Amino acid sequence: MRHEYKPITLVYKNYLTRFNGNTGRFVRTADIYTGEEAFSASFPELIDIGIMETCVCSKRCKVGCYQNAASRKGSNMSLANYKRLMDECSGRVMQVALGGAGDPDTHENFKEILEYSAKSNIVPNFTTSGICMNDEKAELCKEYCGAVAVSEHFADYTDKAVEILLKHKVKTNIHYVLNIDTIDLAIDILKGKEYRPGINAIVFLLYKPVGLGSLDKILKVDNPKVKEFFSLAGNHKCKCKIGFDSCSCSGLVNFSDKIDYTFMDFCEGGRFSMYISSDMKAYPCSFANQTESGFDISSSSIDDAWRSFDYFRNRLQRSCLDCKNRQNCMGGCPLLSSITLCNRKERTIERGLIENETENRLCNK
Repeated sequence: MRHEYKPITLVYKNYLTRFNGNTGRFVRTADIYTGEEAFSASFPELIDIGIMETCVCSKRCKVGCYQNAASRKGSNMSLANYKRLMDECSGRVMQVALGGAGDPDTHENFKEILEYSAKSNIVPNFTTSGICMNDEKAELCKEYCGAVAVSEHFADYTDKAVEILLKHKVKTNIHYVLNIDTIDLAIDILKGKEYRPGINAIVFLLYKPVGLGSLDKILKVDNPKVKEFFSLAGNHKCKCKIGFDSCSCSGLVNFSDKIDYTFMDFCEGGRFSMYISSDMKAYPCSFANQTESGFDISSSSIDDAWRSFDYFRNRLQRSCLDCKNRQNCMGGCPLLSSITLCNRKERTIERGLIENETENRLCNK
């Protein structure tokens, strides 16, 4: 039987946010006095929790892992630590996205994690390769999860996972990474090509050159296929819903003239969401753990970590000040300037934090 979530309303500054965990309906108001959109919340609405530090699927996985999971040697997040996070977040956080270096459905306490999230009235969602998905896990997903995303690996295990989840009537999304190898099919999908019937939505994620990722696969602003893809977004013929990660906002702003910006947001890291790793380190974004040691919340609080992310928020606030569309983009990714799909003369985004860190390492060798 499907778990019943209580609707939650959050108030911060002069804004109001409301979320229904049973339907997924989410509303955030503008400032009741000025009419301006909220820039950040006083506490994250969503937390990406990296419960996985190990990956039992790395030898079967057919993609270059962002987390370089095969080389990780730590421990998965303990159930006690997860419960501690939920206790601190109850009544303040709407959803959690379970992730990390491996598939969350392979965590030794997967069932208990979903149950305790629901007990805290926080909706758990997660992304999986689907390699170890089975009927028992799918039933748990149906009972507790808002949605399950299967990463598109173009593999037999992707097909199997989607089939199992749909059989159990789980709201199933596909996470489709956009790079130079996958954009052709993505264009065809937006033009109406038959693609995985029965899924709820395709969420397009911009490829990042981190972990086992490489610069030669990123999309570039002068690639005509990039313009074609994003220009189709506002008038697509896909038979299911489509979505984009906030990293894609620059592509939508620059190449699509049929997008309702009311339903789009730029980088949410440190503004409305954050990441907590398996060893209880907090970051404004899950990719930020490539550049820094993180804020240790083992003996501190999420509130303290959230306040420490001003450096991240400030990078967004001081970028591209002369651009007429900055309120819809804010210069793109603060970590990786190379993935921002913009060549406007008004662009003044700083070099990304990950790129600075990589450059520093090379110079110090």
